[in-house]
Amino acid sequence: MEKNTYTYDEAYEATLEYFGGDELAARVWVSKYALKDSYGNIYERTPADMHRRLADEIVRIENKYPEPMQHERVTELLDHFRYIVPQGSPMTGIGNNYQVASLSNCFVIGLDGNPDSYGGVIKIDEEQVQLMKRRGGVGHDLTHIRPKGTPVKNSALTSTGLVPFMERYSNSTREVAQDGRRGALMLTVSIKHPDSEKFIDAKMTEGKVTGANVSVRIDDAFMQAAIDGTTYCQSFPTDSPDPEITHQVDAARLWNKIVHNAWKSAEPGVLFWDTIIRESVPDCYADLGFRTISTNPCGEIPLCPYDSCRLLAINLYSYVDGPFTDHARFDFDKFAAHVGAAQRIMDDIIDLEAEKIDAIIEKIASDPETAEVKQTELALWQKIRRKTLMGRRTGVGTTGEGDMLAALGLRYGTPEATDFSELVHRSLALAAYRASVELARQRGAFEIYDTEREKNNPYIMRLKEADPQLYADMAKHGRRNIACLTIAPTGTTSLMTQTTSGIEPVFMPVYKRRRKVNPNDTDVRVDFVDDSGDAFEEYIVYHPKFLTWMQAAGIEVRQDYTQEQLDEITVRSPYWKATSNDVDWLEKVRMQGRIQKWVDHSISVTINLPSDVSESLVNQLYVEAWRSGCKGCTVYRDGSRSGVLVSIDKKKDTAGAATHVPHAAKRPMELEADVVRFQNNKEKWIAFVGLMNGRPYEIFTGLADDDDGIFCPKSVTKGKIIKAVDEKGNKRYDFQFINKRGYKTTIEGLSDKFNPEYWNYAKLISGVLRYDMPIDQVIKLVGGLELNSQSINTWKMGVERALKKYLPNGMKASGQTCPNCGQETLIYQEGCLICTSCGTSKCG
Repeated sequence: MEKNTYTYDEAYEATLEYFGGDELAARVWVSKYALKDSYGNIYERTPADMHRRLADEIVRIENKYPEPMQHERVTELLDHFRYIVPQGSPMTGIGNNYQVASLSNCFVIGLDGNPDSYGGVIKIDEEQVQLMKRRGGVGHDLTHIRPKGTPVKNSALTSTGLVPFMERYSNSTREVAQDGRRGALMLTVSIKHPDSEKFIDAKMTEGKVTGANVSVRIDDAFMQAAIDGTTYCQSFPTDSPDPEITHQVDAARLWNKIVHNAWKSAEPGVLFWDTIIRESVPDCYADLGFRTISTNPCGEIPLCPYDSCRLLAINLYSYVDGPFTDHARFDFDKFAAHVGAAQRIMDDIIDLEAEKIDAIIEKIASDPETAEVKQTELALWQKIRRKTLMGRRTGVGTTGEGDMLAALGLRYGTPEATDFSELVHRSLALAAYRASVELARQRGAFEIYDTEREKNNPYIMRLKEADPQLYADMAKHGRRNIACLTIAPTGTTSLMTQTTSGIEPVFMPVYKRRRKVNPNDTDVRVDFVDDSGDAFEEYIVYHPKFLTWMQAAGIEVRQDYTQEQLDEITVRSPYWKATSNDVDWLEKVRMQGRIQKWVDHSISVTINLPSDVSESLVNQLYVEAWRSGCKGCTVYRDGSRSGVLVSIDKKKDTAGAATHVPHAAKRPMELEADVVRFQNNKEKWIAFVGLMNGRPYEIFTGLADDDDGIFCPKSVTKGKIIKAVDEKGNKRYDFQFINKRGYKTTIEGLSDKFNPEYWNYAKLISGVLRYDMPIDQVIKLVGGLELNSQSINTWKMGVERALKKYLPNGMKASGQTCPNCGQETLIYQEGCLICTSCGTSKCG
């Protein structure tokens, strides 16, 4: 029977109505996900047609097994992207007979034995492009390649090292088109590799390695060495007990380079490799071919060679009953039932993928090329098919986390919100694994399942502690899937669920988006022209669930609000202080670590930062990510890469181009504060240090009252600095603390308590701190002040004393030598200088 076809405009208009007038969602679906052939004929009018296609195929597989789900049930779960959303390749590929393509979103490849050869490098290149042409993203590791300058047994005499091959693989990726888009590639290398620094620097040259994401595999020993300021041994081969090459490096210097490059260009990402391997369930079967070697392009799926994964997202927002009201609640029972269904659907998709791979193999076999030409591609897909069915790996994930929290009245980036998020993902993990055990009872376990192999795995033991009966059932029946969970970037998927993406907060409740236009059209407005001459129209967009909140709050939705009015509305919303650029970034990292404990693969999440943050903050976030148990971390500083999303409050210069004025993090009305006391000569001094994200944001220092500490009791070590306004409108800073009796006590007007000169200098130093200048550099700046007044010089020493408390332990005191042994081996420890060579200690 001949199928109906639709023009783009017909599909767009119908889909626009389906999405309630959401133009962006409609355009994304018609352009990327509507069923079409290679001639551009569109066979689906709305997403309802697509969901029918998906349900037909899923139910076809279901009917091969006991206790199948019915068509009505599957359709209900998929309808309007409300609950379960197959992502990317499964959405476009299931039931699609117009393309011979894989349903897998991502692959990792790599050769066994000795791949350190030109032949091995070329083989990987060929496999990479063969996968990408079938719509898959690819990752592979370069740790096996010999370092630059080492001997090789060919006419080159010495190896060229990693970088030329990075460029080769990158160029291959750029050549491959996937339904109008380029391929996606992740390149990784171990920090232990002697060429890892060259790898880290490779993308810093403009135009180099533009077709790949790059991440460094970092082990615990390197992280500890970087923090302690000690050396770290690189070697090749990296996993050999007797390596050919060993090389000692300054770990802190190399780590600082990683931080600098990430700050400057958002790469490299970091993969905390020991955490990945330690927590990995598939690595319990490493000797059977499941040794993790790299990740997919976005880092959420660490994989072994020739394994792949398919992705699916559960829309968390849809489980909030009564969103944005006082009686909002999360329906954990419905959520657990739907997670079980999602895991079942994912297992069905594995069978559908096996059918797709069979079709690919059949297509290759029928191609007119010689057997010699087809050999690599044919062997590649046979290996992938074998690994797919051996482990039956799935990728159940989530989206809409930011909206879920807001709908429950929780502010993203607070400890309360993190606690609730962990509870949700704990529930998800238990429900998914319970479903996989039930599937094993009905359909059989993955073929190499072995309870004994997994008995010491930290992730499995966490599940056992949370649900002993689940573990007992798993030991009895096995598990259908070697690993089940991930949190991937949901990108266009979240546009169709009309929610926040993955576990990310909302980007902005209101923002500008650019739409490329033809400047010759008479009916369009051109707001921006880029360096290439492409013209764009800018328009204001409300985040969909922000509109839902406005309606729940009785706020009229209009297009003519001024920016000031929009700001006032935002302050009243649960999205205030909960956007990508103003969440508590450290709490976000801790949240990722807490959720990671319940995700057996990994989490793709980006810490979005304003353009003017310092490198020291990036360092702090990366270290916190490692300590919090994250498997990886990526930062993006606004403006470090060009993009299409533009902050609504960016000013325009006279030429009309968007500009960004650097700003310090806005001071809240209250700041947590430490009280630091010390003596300068015989005088008693006191400092009040306001803290933001655990680091000094402002400091006010002066003489303490000599009358037995009445000015501020000696027992007080913490409190709050409150920005206040008196009845005449004069601004002042008060210090508030809890006294011994448990009452709040306020010292009004710190500015009135200190010498006016001290106060003015304090405001100057506080201004420097607010722009996130590294603490050691602030101390250096204060120490370099040339002041005539003896009392001001005393104040200067006091500021130095107070700030040294906040220097990271183990930080090197660059440029300073030990007064005892003369070595440049001084580090800060609890604010004091300690010589690691002779043990000399100096404080003050």
